[in-house]
Amino acid sequence: MQPKYKRVLLKLSGEALAKGADGIYNHGFIDSIAAVIKKCTDSGVEIGVVVGAGNIWRGRQGVNMDRVRADHMGMLATAINSLALQDAFERAGVDTRVMTAVEMKAFAEPYIRSRATRHLEKGRVTIFGCGLGAPYFSTDTAAVLRAAEIEADVVLLAKNIDGVYTADPRKDKNATKIDEITYQEILARGLAAMDSTATSFCMDNHIPILVFGLDDPENIYRAVMGEEIGTIVK
Repeated sequence: MQPKYKRVLLKLSGEALAKGADGIYNHGFIDSIAAVIKKCTDSGVEIGVVVGAGNIWRGRQGVNMDRVRADHMGMLATAINSLALQDAFERAGVDTRVMTAVEMKAFAEPYIRSRATRHLEKGRVTIFGCGLGAPYFSTDTAAVLRAAEIEADVVLLAKNIDGVYTADPRKDKNATKIDEITYQEILARGLAAMDSTATSFCMDNHIPILVFGLDDPENIYRAVMGEEIGTIVK
């Protein structure tokens, strides 16, 4: 069976890395993700990854901090998560590189688009840390911009919910899952698939988004193989 997508950008939330753990990482769950990533690369899929920082730091966390400084702390937290993923991926036998939008040469390569593309062509999973290297932009926005730069076929948005719903299913028992939706509908109805900046960017640049649940890491493999899971936004 051939994968549906040749090159993908996988967006992982920071919270996913801490799933069910008391600390900032559930190492067993991360190892499960790594095993699936190995399965995908063995199938010939080229994978870029952007990871959030919610398991370590989220915005100003209710404190009256300077927004720019708080966002800088979030960027550093994504670098920590990127290194944790790299360690798990390489232990699973996946050749991996971390590239950061803010230079920290002792830990990772600086982000250069042509070098990132070369890593992907060589079958290396490439993790993009530090968001866009600028405050006020979320890791969702970083994910879709990197997807455009590396010419990914799709953004795989792995979340703690299995798709886009008409309302928050945790608050509204009448919420129903949507199998396919347009960017315009997402924006007009204020649905929380990803932030509005990222959604608008995908719409303007014709980048499809597949939103699916990460409760089972195998969903990553199902997504790249083209199984009908989650919600496709296009």
